[in-house]
Amino acid sequence: MIFQRARFAILLGLAAGALGAQPLPSGPFASGLYQVLEKAGCRACHNPDGVASATRLHFPDADASPARIEAFGNSLVALVDRAHPDQSLLLRKPTARIPHTGGERIKPGTPEETILQGWVDHLTRLSGDELAAAQRYKDFEDKGSGEVPQDAQLRRLTHSQYDHTVRDLLGDQTNPASQFPPEDFVNGYRNQSRGQSLSPLLVEGYSAAAERLAKSAFRGGDTHGLIPCKPSAACRARFVREFGLKAFRRPLDAGEQTRYEALMKGDADFTRGAQLVMEAMLQSPNFLFRMDSTPDPKLKMWATANRLAYSLWDTMPDADLFAAAAKGELATRAGVEKQTRRMLADPKAREALNEFVSQWLRFDRLVTATKDRRKYPLFTRETVSSMTEEATTFVSDLVWNNHDFMTLFTANYGHVNQELARIYGVTAPAKEFDRVPFPAGSERAGLLGQGLFLALTAKPEESSPTARGLFVREQFLCQHVPDPPPGVNTNLPPVTEQKPQTNRDRMTEHATNTTCAGCHKLMDSVGFGLEKFDATGARREQLTLEFGGGRGKKTVNLKLDTSGNVAGIPDSQFSSPAELGAILAKSAQCQECMVKQYFRYTAGRMDGAADRPLILKVLDDFRKSQFRFQELMVSLTLNREFPEKEGLNHVAGNH
Repeated sequence: MIFQRARFAILLGLAAGALGAQPLPSGPFASGLYQVLEKAGCRACHNPDGVASATRLHFPDADASPARIEAFGNSLVALVDRAHPDQSLLLRKPTARIPHTGGERIKPGTPEETILQGWVDHLTRLSGDELAAAQRYKDFEDKGSGEVPQDAQLRRLTHSQYDHTVRDLLGDQTNPASQFPPEDFVNGYRNQSRGQSLSPLLVEGYSAAAERLAKSAFRGGDTHGLIPCKPSAACRARFVREFGLKAFRRPLDAGEQTRYEALMKGDADFTRGAQLVMEAMLQSPNFLFRMDSTPDPKLKMWATANRLAYSLWDTMPDADLFAAAAKGELATRAGVEKQTRRMLADPKAREALNEFVSQWLRFDRLVTATKDRRKYPLFTRETVSSMTEEATTFVSDLVWNNHDFMTLFTANYGHVNQELARIYGVTAPAKEFDRVPFPAGSERAGLLGQGLFLALTAKPEESSPTARGLFVREQFLCQHVPDPPPGVNTNLPPVTEQKPQTNRDRMTEHATNTTCAGCHKLMDSVGFGLEKFDATGARREQLTLEFGGGRGKKTVNLKLDTSGNVAGIPDSQFSSPAELGAILAKSAQCQECMVKQYFRYTAGRMDGAADRPLILKVLDDFRKSQFRFQELMVSLTLNREFPEKEGLNHVAGNH
């Protein structure tokens, strides 16, 4: 990190010197207004993944160098009216003198506002060279600043990758990873390098699985054709070499070849010796970890083959991909594109995409969800399975039939079976999960109108505007909403017979409590527009509350106010999933988020400021393709391997 800071300072100084300007000043902003803005919580929204990501104000990284912080402070001149300082956005927005999505962050008349006013005055006096330097900083940030986060050289096979790899390596269909400890979600996915530690239980699971798999592979003889020749000394060497290439996804070096041959010779029975080698290799880090990048030029093509295979197939390379690596064909853009398009035509690409979709849309939350069976008798385990199957079928159709992927939010149809037909109020099709149009008055559209989204973002007994708004922000806009402060009571006031209330009424506290208002305004205003749908996704015209039981049972019907908006997106008022879907489909933030989500999944890490040129290049290709997701996949693959423009060169890392 020290190196990164120093490098940034050097680059900034060189840029300023090259253009005849003095180095940017340091000190006054960092010790003054910067502290005020940090305390006001402005960073939470004004960052690349924040609600205000589309604005001109982006905070530098929290660990930015002093020079970078001061450069950021001077770049705020873009928000200052130099002729009329009191009318500056920098002054009027945080004090809420004009509409501000984040509300009042700095109270007028306070010492904090005095500091803000002082910095605005300072910015009005910047000289020509200082203005030019501020613009250079802004340009540098827009192009992607700092060091690109290095992709992990080795990434542990995820549980799904482990199962798929032993299937393709050994012909094993038992899914042994189902016995491993569950994986945690980090950054929204299970495959992030930051969350891939090895626990003692997982190591034990690997050992037991290797023993079982090796025994099973030769049960009843070599039924899977793993031994490539008639048993002999020469065949022993060939088995070690060829099986090792597949298991380690690269050629064995001379030392490895010798050691495994010696192990195999330890048993006079050829098959038992092969079983020993297999068990040892399946416990090796060379099998359990995939080589994602390498400084060794001899292995670069094999690392490329690994990246392509596990990104596009969620499993090991096949014979064609191994051959392309051996011939050096993956060293060219044309060679990688040829393999990418071939791989996307393979059924394994569909299986891999399903894994991405299941994690992105958090199927796990629905699978573990419970609903009040008295209120929602139609919600069963079969219903959950139907909801995940509908979403999978829906997304797959858009991707593999090359439809406009933004139809994800606007499609006026679902893929329905008998279970879902009862919830949606439609006639079940003759063929399960066939396309069925939503009734004109249903106000459903795309994922937002499907049971999966509506049910997994609800509580056991009722809908949850906050959970629905948070899901839209995080999964479809790639915006991070800060966690609630420690000690805050997140429970809503109970509904009583004496005071029956809708969710909107109960959540008034969120709007009036200054501790809660900033974040809940971002979430609740989205969720309110989806309140015509209950905790299972069934449509309702009003909220029905029941009190008591038996002869004393009382029913209260309350009118629903389903007006909502997406704070941060202009003209985004809506009152239904269909209207919200239309807003998202046209939103630049949402379109970019589709790229970011796939990047995060395939790269195994969050995108950073330095990845922005890559993200924007892929987004541009995505748009030019009329939002064909397969073209997004091709573009991301090619541009990570071969950055075309100078601005993308640093994105390649050590690939």
